[in-house]
Amino acid sequence: MPDTLRAAIRDVVDFPEPGIIFKDITPILGDAALFRRAIDLLCEATGGTQIDKVAGIDARGFIFASAVADRLGTGFVPIRKKGKLPWKTRQRAYALEYGEAVVELHEDAVKPGEKVLLVDDLLATGGTAAAAAALLEELGADLTGISFLIELSFLNGRTKLGPRPIHSILNY
Repeated sequence: MPDTLRAAIRDVVDFPEPGIIFKDITPILGDAALFRRAIDLLCEATGGTQIDKVAGIDARGFIFASAVADRLGTGFVPIRKKGKLPWKTRQRAYALEYGEAVVELHEDAVKPGEKVLLVDDLLATGGTAAAAAALLEELGADLTGISFLIELSFLNGRTKLGPRPIHSILNY
């Protein structure tokens, strides 16, 4: 089934900027069977490890992480772009493959020792995931793994994530 997921992803050239080939996942989202399979595979990546919360990165990561949280029977932690959360936050700046950004999460999003799975749609250069992982660990989370639907291996994003367990369903 990963081949059917791969076949459904379309490349959008020069989006959001010239030189970028954007991996459009909306065809997967629009097909119930493919979306279900993507969530199945992300859940299988836990290897049966007990998870207390699933964290997702704004915005497409929310789609997958919230579904994984629901399937695993856990809470969901939103990691948002700066200025989008209404309460006390921690934040971290990072570089994108085509710019800079800041992510943040509520200071009480996780309790020390909680087992957290971080989920996002795509691993590119690793800056977003590294910032999100660092924020979770700052709050005392036991980051059990980081899972992605897609990894752009040629950008070496894994190197920014250090020794954390990483799982990707599709590699390009």
